[in-house]
Amino acid sequence: MKELVARLNEASRAYYAEDREIMSNFDYDRLYDELEQLEKETGVTLSNSPTINIGYEAVEELPKERHESPMLSLGKTKSREELQDWLQGKEALLSWKLDGLTVVLTYREGKLAKAVTRGNGEVGEVITNNARTFQNLPVSIAYQGELVLRGEAVITYSDFEKINAEIVEEEAKYKNPRNLCSGSVRQLNNEITAKRNVRFYAFALVKAEGVDFFNSRMEQFSFLKEQGFDVVEHVLVKPETIQEAISAFEKKIESYDVPSDGLVLSYDDIAYGQSLGRTAKFPRDSIAFKWADELRETTLQEVEWSPSRTGLINPIAVFEPVELEGTTVSRASLHNISILRGLKLGIGDKITVYKANMIIPQIAQNLTCSDSVEIPAVCPVCGKETVVKSVNDTESLYCTNPACTAKKIKAFTLFVSRDAMNIDGLSEATLEKFISMGFIHEFADLFHLSAHKGQIVEMEGFGEKSYANLEASVERARKTTLPRLIYSLGIANIGLANAKMLCRQFDYKLDALMDADAEALGEIEGIGEVIAAAFVDYMAQPENRDMLERLVKELEIEIPVIDAGSLSLSGLSFVITGSLNHYGSRNELKEEIEKLGGKVTGSVTGKTECLINNDVTSSSSKNKKAKELQVPILSEEEFIQKYVGGNNDAD
Repeated sequence: MKELVARLNEASRAYYAEDREIMSNFDYDRLYDELEQLEKETGVTLSNSPTINIGYEAVEELPKERHESPMLSLGKTKSREELQDWLQGKEALLSWKLDGLTVVLTYREGKLAKAVTRGNGEVGEVITNNARTFQNLPVSIAYQGELVLRGEAVITYSDFEKINAEIVEEEAKYKNPRNLCSGSVRQLNNEITAKRNVRFYAFALVKAEGVDFFNSRMEQFSFLKEQGFDVVEHVLVKPETIQEAISAFEKKIESYDVPSDGLVLSYDDIAYGQSLGRTAKFPRDSIAFKWADELRETTLQEVEWSPSRTGLINPIAVFEPVELEGTTVSRASLHNISILRGLKLGIGDKITVYKANMIIPQIAQNLTCSDSVEIPAVCPVCGKETVVKSVNDTESLYCTNPACTAKKIKAFTLFVSRDAMNIDGLSEATLEKFISMGFIHEFADLFHLSAHKGQIVEMEGFGEKSYANLEASVERARKTTLPRLIYSLGIANIGLANAKMLCRQFDYKLDALMDADAEALGEIEGIGEVIAAAFVDYMAQPENRDMLERLVKELEIEIPVIDAGSLSLSGLSFVITGSLNHYGSRNELKEEIEKLGGKVTGSVTGKTECLINNDVTSSSSKNKKAKELQVPILSEEEFIQKYVGGNNDAD
């Protein structure tokens, strides 16, 4: 039981708090059920058991807030007959159980006053500014009293695919919409949330003073619709109609764009549901139905190894095709060496496969466990040596050859992508041809394609017009910004948003940025040790610096114009934490400070001018550090009065 508790809690922490997946839903449910059965048999429940502890702990970077009433998990079943019996002759609402991040919204006087994540069920994270960017959330509503509702923040499969399609490197792609949504909703910068097309679907009304709902959940949903909220799709059922309704949902999920991992059944009679009370963990007025995974037995034929730009080589299981949820599948990602080894795979092994949430093919179990798959000692593309690296207790395979063709193709593909240098007309296939023909060896060579015009216009798919369009795109790309340039280099873990942070911190001076040490970079809010180390390691390589120097000679880098007369905060460093009142977000306040010449870092040091926190008496780690270093802690109002004065127009 102790082993099961440890494994399940580790998986939950990774999934909910760190947005990574170390265990499939299938395995989690199987181990959870095993633990629950052992607890029934022994009469013992460990204090840290996931059967009594709910969710994840709120992370440090976002303000925390205790919920007015605990947010409990739901009891669950995979039996359709059990759902029918559960009704006890009553009517109930059957709705989707959406797979995203649960959020509690509070409206006052018709305006969104607060948004808090579910967190651990008792304490959640305040994400009000991020919630204001949700695509379908009403900014104002007709109802003027205090309204509290719960719902699920989600990213649709179609938006998920679009976002992943823009990410060139394979290892940087998101595994599923739920992980992407969780990370998007809990960003410190709501600009990132806004770009992710997060949507909100209400599934429960908690409070609406002065409104008569005639003791009906259906009436509550109708009220929420009238206020402009999208409500989770639902239908009123009774014992004689519930099976048909479940079947209808089951058919719809095959093409449903919103991620769902089951259904929820809730009594329509509100008073009756409340009269049933609750267990230590579950309310008795609702129950969750999880789809019984359709398992198919098949045979593992091979494991493919797919290299990426950074050298990461991803394992992919290839098996005899089987029918799952109405489609034929023959491949499933194994993600990394740790998962591969955990499954003890061998060619010819009998395995069972399923679709997670009826969508994504996964291996459930290995019935043979021959554990004979060999980790390639050489890269499948260049034939050079590979190495297994462990990061955050996860082992992955990498190609060690810096000149690997796969790395080159992926690196050039990122370089010409829209958010990088934005050079149209250079697909991955075209870049592969240019590399194989010796036209390009490094990034600067893309600005000298005219030397190979004769050969290019004769290539299949090209001609004078295509070549002219390509050259025009290359010439346009010469004029760029420093953040785009930094992002285009393909430094591990540095996306466009991080590149902007780095450039702002060093006043858009490339030389200063190239020479920065890990400590200086790590102090930038949103960067951290891992990204700082990756940047410093990249710039420490002489060949990278030489390549960058040659590339810069081809470019005209735009530098933002800064009014020196208004730099009243020049040379001063600030740290911002907690929720804000005058500014719409921490990023908005950060931009105000930077506009005045100041800098915003992520951690309090002896060089910090002041910590800005509206909760000056809180016992947060940043407040403690500020007091320890005798750094002033100012409220937002105090900061504005002392440092911004007449410059502030946030009100």
